[in-house]
Amino acid sequence: MQITLDNPASAPQPLSPYYSQVARLEQADGSALLFVSGQIAEGATFAEQTQGVFETLTALLAAHGATLADVVNIRTYLTDISRLEEYGTVRRRFLTGTPPTSMTFEAARLFRPEALVEVEVVAAVPAR
Repeated sequence: MQITLDNPASAPQPLSPYYSQVARLEQADGSALLFVSGQIAEGATFAEQTQGVFETLTALLAAHGATLADVVNIRTYLTDISRLEEYGTVRRRFLTGTPPTSMTFEAARLFRPEALVEVEVVAAVPAR
């Protein structure tokens, strides 16, 4: 097994130099697991931030030959759990197939005070 930590140039860069956005675990058969760090996004509204998060996740996965269809686990942190339905409306535009395993939490604060939503994913990339 080979592990690569990455901040792909083709995706938005991390907001801090203290973490990597993607950990890629290569398997012997050529498949890989991608662990994508929690992502936040700018936006004036909750929906704009959620859309930005999924656009960033899409770019990070694409840099490693994956798509949102390869996501097997998603963890979501909301600063207001009463906005779960609003989050779900945007999420369903991006995750259109069989839904991955999922956990959703309410968090008092996120990495940046203006952030309302943060999402991290694990994706399974099949061998080429």
